[in-house]
Amino acid sequence: AIFDTAVGIRAIEPMGHVRMMAAVQPFLSGAISKTVNMPETATVEEVKEIYFQGWKMGLKALAIYRDNCKVGQPLSDAKAKTEEKVVEVAAESAPLSHPVRKRLPKSRPSSTTSFTVGGAEGYMTAGTYPDGVLGEVFLKLGKQGSTLAGVMDAFSIAVSIGLQYGVPLETYVQKFTNVSFEPAGLTDDKDIRMAKSLMDYIFRRLAIDHLPVETRQALGINTAAERSAALDSSANYPAIAELPVETVAAAAPVVESKPVVIELTVEEAPVAPKQVHSSAELFEMLQGTESDAPLCFNCGIKMRPSGSCHVCEGCGSTSGCS
Repeated sequence: AIFDTAVGIRAIEPMGHVRMMAAVQPFLSGAISKTVNMPETATVEEVKEIYFQGWKMGLKALAIYRDNCKVGQPLSDAKAKTEEKVVEVAAESAPLSHPVRKRLPKSRPSSTTSFTVGGAEGYMTAGTYPDGVLGEVFLKLGKQGSTLAGVMDAFSIAVSIGLQYGVPLETYVQKFTNVSFEPAGLTDDKDIRMAKSLMDYIFRRLAIDHLPVETRQALGINTAAERSAALDSSANYPAIAELPVETVAAAAPVVESKPVVIELTVEEAPVAPKQVHSSAELFEMLQGTESDAPLCFNCGIKMRPSGSCHVCEGCGSTSGCS
């Protein structure tokens, strides 16, 4: 029965622990390192009574331990209650959903698009589920083993896993279109003539190929045919009926009147000074000439020559080689 003080099969009541320590305390010079184990239902009054009785019996120190007062403990006095709590927690956490990856079948339809952005050539392969929903994207750009090729491979894997876990393509399009960095500029795609970066072109192309027309137009992405149709529809104004000259003259007869001379003094309005945004524009204004420097792709300010390239004094962008 001596091991009941530790194992707890036939648990000793709290005052029994206090009496055992009180019996040994006169033979010790210091305090006794032993806890008084109390049930989980112990009240504040019961704890106060334990300390009061320990003081009366001459204990030099006393420590209380209430069952389940810690997250983890070596022994538990209420196994059944603990198991019930675990079951309840598991039942409560069951409704919580977690993302599930929907993998593509071994054989799936795909399309490969070759593109050129600012002189950089690449290939994009888009794989879809049997229902036509985009499920993976692979990008091939730069030489094998180069940093750019490795970054694009890793980016492709990240986007593909996101699509398979349910991230909408529309979210990617919203985040990555209009992202600006080099290489940028003209493309060989009739639907996307200019791109601010590789990411801008890639996700515009994916939006055109895999998003509904209404969703694309809400994001400001249209094909060349859609832009042409919009221009044609805006130019089709109703024609004005042409009337004969005689009919117009009869409706508004000419009345002869004496000329009246009115002298007016008109002051010439001062000419507004031309706004100058860069040194290139200032040079043009002073010299009266027009330079062949291009406009900045980001802010529209005329760029100034810098060696064999051009640099923008407004935002710091370059033409790509300086």
